[in-house]
Amino acid sequence: MNDDMIDKKAREVFDMVAQRATDDDMRRLRDAFSLAREAHASQFRKGGDPYILHPIAVAAIVAGTLCLDVNSVIAAFLHDVVEDTPVTIGEIRDRFGDDVAAIVSVVTKPQKDHYDATKQVDNYRQMLASLKDDVRPILVKLADRLHNMRTLADMRPDKQMKIAGETDYLYAPLATRLGLYDIKTELENLSFRFRCPHEFEEITSLIQRDRDAQRIRLDRFNDQLREVLKNAGIKATVFTEYRRPYSVWRKMHKYGDDFNHLKYRHFTEIIFPSREPVVSDKEMALRVYSALTDRFKEKPGGISNYIDSPKENGYQSFHVKLLPDFGRWQEVHIASDKMYHDSALGCVANRNEQWLEKFREVLRDIPEAGRDGSAFIADVVASFYNDDIMTFTSAGTPVVLPQRSTVLDFAYEVDEALGSHAKYARINGFLSSIKAPLRRGDVVEVFTDEKVSPSADWLNAVTTYKARKAVSDYLVSQPRPRYDRCHHCLPIPGEEVIGFFNHKGDITLHKRDCPTAVSMASQFGDSIVSVDYEPDQTLYPVTIEVTAVDRFHLFIDLVDTISNTLNLAIDTITTTTTDSIVKCRISFGIHSFGELQTIIHHIALIDGVDEVKRLV
Repeated sequence: MNDDMIDKKAREVFDMVAQRATDDDMRRLRDAFSLAREAHASQFRKGGDPYILHPIAVAAIVAGTLCLDVNSVIAAFLHDVVEDTPVTIGEIRDRFGDDVAAIVSVVTKPQKDHYDATKQVDNYRQMLASLKDDVRPILVKLADRLHNMRTLADMRPDKQMKIAGETDYLYAPLATRLGLYDIKTELENLSFRFRCPHEFEEITSLIQRDRDAQRIRLDRFNDQLREVLKNAGIKATVFTEYRRPYSVWRKMHKYGDDFNHLKYRHFTEIIFPSREPVVSDKEMALRVYSALTDRFKEKPGGISNYIDSPKENGYQSFHVKLLPDFGRWQEVHIASDKMYHDSALGCVANRNEQWLEKFREVLRDIPEAGRDGSAFIADVVASFYNDDIMTFTSAGTPVVLPQRSTVLDFAYEVDEALGSHAKYARINGFLSSIKAPLRRGDVVEVFTDEKVSPSADWLNAVTTYKARKAVSDYLVSQPRPRYDRCHHCLPIPGEEVIGFFNHKGDITLHKRDCPTAVSMASQFGDSIVSVDYEPDQTLYPVTIEVTAVDRFHLFIDLVDTISNTLNLAIDTITTTTTDSIVKCRISFGIHSFGELQTIIHHIALIDGVDEVKRLV
């Protein structure tokens, strides 16, 4: 590519910025391009193009797609010079000021002799930490990643997988949380294309085939919509938009459907000109909705009102499902041109930043948690989610959560103490477990008990970073058990036990008749240690099996003995009866072997009981 073409592409960037820049801004912008061009003069991309084309492309995304300020565009031109050339941050600061230097510093991968985690993780930490003060460095980094993904075909397959993988795992979800719908969509589809090329091509082909097959009736439906709106005196643009391959793939996996049975592969957009403050966008959307439902049947329960209840990244629209003449429900999105524009620009657009501040709070907390690299990334990604649901307290306060959240997530989002002592809940008035999943619009009441505290199984029932951190912190704060128990014989205090030191210096306890202990004693006799295994406040889960002759009131007598006479809380109880012989399995927690013997003795005295034994 010759110099004239490079100059032409650079001028296109200058033209994008010129209308919102001063003469001095333009001088600095041209100076930044000249510095980048000189610094990268001897470098080429993997595909053979001059390297300077990459900074120009990134600057074009920052200036044109994201419409950022001049300093961000300058930083885009210079984003690789410190990492790949002799130019220093100090030189950039001297020529372009502290603001530009700060942005370039964030997007420059750290070069260290020793990384806190790995080079990649430290780079993520540096990038995400900047969001506490300024969103622009992350936006420049997303523009850099977007152009790298557009040119990924020039890389080796192993590099393609690495870059596509981290794009799908971190950068596309990050764009989602920042409300950058167009960038998010392109990133995740480019990633899908390089990670799973055969699936990508297959779904792309299926979409095109469906587009061709449905074109006539969808065009007719759109024409009918336009006619309805025209008759109602409403100006609007109407068009059909097919979901992109990655979105289709994700929905296929979510619902377990193949392509042909997947609902809502496409949707219809109705975009009307915003007339605020004369008429609110909400009122106009409702006028459109009213006109459409006078002509078409509306699916019961098919409304999603994202105008009154925006998604957490700021997305607003009014969704409704209508039944056209060809007899299949069609999803229709109604929005103003401002809403449609903002859904593409997200945090760059003028909107409420409450959701962004919430994400900043998470990022402020994560580095202080002392987690390792993989845990750090997992914590961050937990705060990125593709879609959210709005739930409500009984007082009507909205609580926004990721899809697949549970009552526990809800409780911790409202208040940490509410989550830590949650015992049961009511969802829309119905009694529910604290692990029950929530759906959009659920009204949730959480009931507590001071005796309740988090347990390890809660980690499998929470989704949000806030809930996971609270549960993990509580579990870590608890005294570590003095011993590890053999997973086969599961000894309890008061039983005859023997201990073995392992290579870490920890002691594992076994019952003396445990086959594993017998085998280890013959091989590692020097690691045997005597142990006083005394009971404490720890509850050990056990299951007993009761065999009895069936009779009236037998079950009540069993429960009464365990709950009232022995004051034990039953975890589970199951019974089967075959030819008047009852087998009853009861699970509960005990402190010691002596306590278990007392329980077995009391149950054995119940009329009709033939045998009581512990199951291991």
